[in-house]
Amino acid sequence: MQKITPFLWFKDNAAEAAKFYTSIFKNSKIGRILRYDEETAKVSQSGRPAGSVLTIEFEIEGQKFVALNGGPQFKFNESISFVVNCETQKEVDYFWEKLTADGGEESQCGWLRDKFGVSWQVTPTVLIDMLHEKDAKKSERVMTAMLQMQKIDIEKLEAAYRGK
Repeated sequence: MQKITPFLWFKDNAAEAAKFYTSIFKNSKIGRILRYDEETAKVSQSGRPAGSVLTIEFEIEGQKFVALNGGPQFKFNESISFVVNCETQKEVDYFWEKLTADGGEESQCGWLRDKFGVSWQVTPTVLIDMLHEKDAKKSERVMTAMLQMQKIDIEKLEAAYRGK
């Protein structure tokens, strides 16, 4: 068992979210499902009926997650996000399109919020390398270019890096 597992609180659509995420990422799968029993349904503040999903385990690229149908008390915000490291623009475009589908929202600098309100950073690995460049002028140009983007454009970052 992995030492730390992200545990995500959903109002009532944890299973839908787990299926959505595992449909987007390769090497993903749904795991065990725990259902509300009569007693848990009675004492829970979620309003979920007995027999409905309480938690669902899923795995994305070797990272295990648990999603809970816990009710409306808590909502996701941008203070927690998941980074998707991408090697190519094609990969950036794929994850950006899939994660913003059906009501997701684009934000700035490679950040987005999916239709469930979970925040993601779709990040080309080359961006991180360029931002850690020892030549401060190059990294500053890359940062300036990135700050003007929603979805990250690798070609524009590389042009900024080269001073074009």
